[in-house]
Amino acid sequence: MIIWLASYPKSGNTWVRLFLNSLIYTNDKISNINNIHIGQFPNRKHFQEITDNVDDLSEFAKNCINAQLKINLSNKIKIFKTHHAYWTNGNNKFTNINTTLGVIYVVRDPRNIITSLKNHFNLNNYDDALNFLLDEKKVITFENQKIEINLPHIISSWKNHFISWKKMEKNYLLIKYENLLSTPEVEFEKITNYIETIFDRKFEKKRVLDAINMNSFDKLKDLEKENGFKEAPKFSGSPISFFNLGKKNNWKNLLETRISKIIEKEFEKEMEELNYI
Repeated sequence: MIIWLASYPKSGNTWVRLFLNSLIYTNDKISNINNIHIGQFPNRKHFQEITDNVDDLSEFAKNCINAQLKINLSNKIKIFKTHHAYWTNGNNKFTNINTTLGVIYVVRDPRNIITSLKNHFNLNNYDDALNFLLDEKKVITFENQKIEINLPHIISSWKNHFISWKKMEKNYLLIKYENLLSTPEVEFEKITNYIETIFDRKFEKKRVLDAINMNSFDKLKDLEKENGFKEAPKFSGSPISFFNLGKKNNWKNLLETRISKIIEKEFEKEMEELNYI
């Protein structure tokens, strides 16, 4: 069965993924950001012998659950990163409770996401990034990553993405990016407790603290500078920093009031629920 590590793009998904990678799968003393055992969905290999036209959006949507059923033939618990919304497309769904064991959903203030989107997707300006956030029909591909994960990602708007995963009926854990920054031990312990329950295993306190320490934002940023990060986007052949601003990404210092007000108006209910406004 699958545990989803889900988030809207640029919300801290990879940070949590690296923590879990260190906690569960490695004994390394330094985080290896280019050797992550937690895979991503979708991946072309998941659709082999299911469809030959996975790049077609309708064919892709029709076969997502079929691909997950294939993954689950191993009868093992697996964690997958995804940026997909928990969408329904006609009679097709991204996932369901028959293939899913639960979800860790990482959410982030959209007023801070917008700067990260602008950087990561090499957008021209904040208005383009705003349109990205608001687009209820948004589908993206990661064209500069490895070909096997260059597939459609149906993400919709920030609002719809957040609302969609709240509908998950099994083992839903909400994690706020801002709390990962301000109180990492508390938030990563929540994630650890969730994993311990699902996997029916215990982790020593030292192992948890080591995983938190080796995957601090500043250390990950230094590792990217030193060794590069194969998941970082590239435009015109040059990589763009994946671990970019961290705590320095403060919308109060970066956004025009006009942009922040539009975001607050469009996402008012959800941002109030999350205590962002």
